[in-house]
Amino acid sequence: MRKILVTCPPMLKQINEYRYIFEENDIELVAPEVVQVMTENQLVEILPNMDGWIIGDDPATARVFSAGVAGKLKAAVKWGVGVNNVDFNACKELGIPIINTPRMFGNEVSDVAIGMMLNLTRKLHVIDKEVRNGHWIKPVGNSTVGKKVGIVGFGDIGASIGRKLKAFDMEIVAYDPNAIEQYDIPILNFPQDIESLDYLFLACALNTSTHHLLNEDILNRLKDTAIIVNVSRGSLIDEKALVSFLKMGKFNGIGLDVFEEEPLSMTSPLVGFNNCFFGSHNGSNTKEAVDKTSYKAIKLLFDFLGI
Repeated sequence: MRKILVTCPPMLKQINEYRYIFEENDIELVAPEVVQVMTENQLVEILPNMDGWIIGDDPATARVFSAGVAGKLKAAVKWGVGVNNVDFNACKELGIPIINTPRMFGNEVSDVAIGMMLNLTRKLHVIDKEVRNGHWIKPVGNSTVGKKVGIVGFGDIGASIGRKLKAFDMEIVAYDPNAIEQYDIPILNFPQDIESLDYLFLACALNTSTHHLLNEDILNRLKDTAIIVNVSRGSLIDEKALVSFLKMGKFNGIGLDVFEEEPLSMTSPLVGFNNCFFGSHNGSNTKEAVDKTSYKAIKLLFDFLGI
């Protein structure tokens, strides 16, 4: 009997809804309990017994794929959009067909990004916490109308952010060398005019050219009152540099759904700042989006395996 391993937490939370597909095709579904990722050693041990793998954010390294190919592994699919954890070159060298599932979460992740923006702009998380503690506070927020927004990465997620923010009467620009202009939003070269931004959204892929895209220099050039929202990958921001600026009182707010190390450690200096609002790398996780992406991933893997 063929075996398929699933290690993507959102898909695993709804895995019972997909079991019938595997059963109908006489496939054993292997669905371990995964909070965030499996370790490289765990994958090296289990993957040689699998015919296929639906990958989450696990360390899909050359070592892992080599172990799999030494056994039964024939194909893999990266669940979701981000692929920075997957060694595609190793797959090519080893002859493993692999693909991701792009353009699945634009609406869902953009909702979270804009939600973070609004929360930080009006200090809603602070108000909620204080009201629960019996303090009837009324902090002064800011208006969004007329403010300038920069969106780094103008693919499915970035374009969805821009399209929705058009209704807020904000001035919007995008940074993406591979994008075409949409929704009358101009495309600039990063970091052009970054000093003028009131909001900066990160929605681009993580690669060698975008690692620590927001470094000390860029963070310094941003307005002291700027709000930054990252719904892409944590390593787009140099967190040590960010903490240094936060300690100096810079930035009205930082919204992070992703971090350089996940889960976020309670010893991280970031947890001490009230002007930070955190997620758990969960921006895409809606019932509808997970279903859509999971069915797509299953179909792609079955096609690779000739099922």
